[in-house]
Amino acid sequence: MTGEEAVYTGPPPTLRPPADVAVATPPRQDDVAEEPAPAEPTPYLLVMRDASWAWWRPVAGLLTIALLLGVGWILTRIVDVFTRVGTDVDGVPLDWRSLLVTDLLLAIALPAVLLAWPLVHGVGPGRGISSAGRLRRPLLARAALVALVTAGAGVALAAAGAVLLADRETTGPVPDLAWVLVVGLLTVPLRAAAEEVLFRGYLSQAVAGWIGRPRAGAAVAAVVSAVLWAALYGTDDLTGFLARVAFGLAASAAVLLTGGVEAAVALHAVCGVVVLLLGAGLGEDAVPGFVPAGPGEAFVLLGVLGLGAFVGLGARGALRGGGSGRESERQVSSSPAP
Repeated sequence: MTGEEAVYTGPPPTLRPPADVAVATPPRQDDVAEEPAPAEPTPYLLVMRDASWAWWRPVAGLLTIALLLGVGWILTRIVDVFTRVGTDVDGVPLDWRSLLVTDLLLAIALPAVLLAWPLVHGVGPGRGISSAGRLRRPLLARAALVALVTAGAGVALAAAGAVLLADRETTGPVPDLAWVLVVGLLTVPLRAAAEEVLFRGYLSQAVAGWIGRPRAGAAVAAVVSAVLWAALYGTDDLTGFLARVAFGLAASAAVLLTGGVEAAVALHAVCGVVVLLLGAGLGEDAVPGFVPAGPGEAFVLLGVLGLGAFVGLGARGALRGGGSGRESERQVSSSPAP
């Protein structure tokens, strides 16, 4: 034939192709390239490994956060010189001025962490919030409800048991009760969010990133963040210290279950508000673990059991609303990095 070689492609079926015409044959099954399997999503605690990983980047990020907190601490010292209102992380005695200064100081950790991500890692700050790269508000609301009926109820029962069964002293409402409640309800959740984003977020991600293995990284990060956060509030009272360590471990478990800090923030905020309301209404001595020593310390166990119930319900799917866990990790793995 003249020109390009003709290719026989089909009908009419009653005719045989000429001898000089090549017959098109379908590709064999072996020749068809298989689609690559989808990549495994990156766990929330290991997302630093996806963001231009280098061992020194988490160090630089933590130093940046520490620098901003240091600036805030200096400013509070200046305020203390002129007003005699300083910081007291223990919150005892409950005074609205000290509560305001302390909570705002610790709240600096939130913008500091959000700044460290783009400044040090070169990606958006959403990586520090969840594996979905954003704040999942439905999950935050759902976790707050679960925390209220578990950990919050445990704290309330612990206080009731200490007062009724252990004769723990109740001094009544604190001075300036209205101002304490207004300032506390506005700043305690903000402080809780900042502490969780720092300890169960950035610090845990840094520790897990250095280790590089999902299970080992999560376990070590949980212990390190829990102990350091508990030590921030002092180590003089062993019962209170161990209770805070238990809280930190529960918050880390919530992070692992949901792939972000929203559930941990909700748990921390709910417990903080419940303690605030009890301490302000009954007196600081009425809340076990709020002040060192005194009767009723055994009732701290009720609060720990409430934390266990929160984690247990989360493991059974009570925190799955709002897009969490593996679903969110698949979303961020299939989307371009911010």
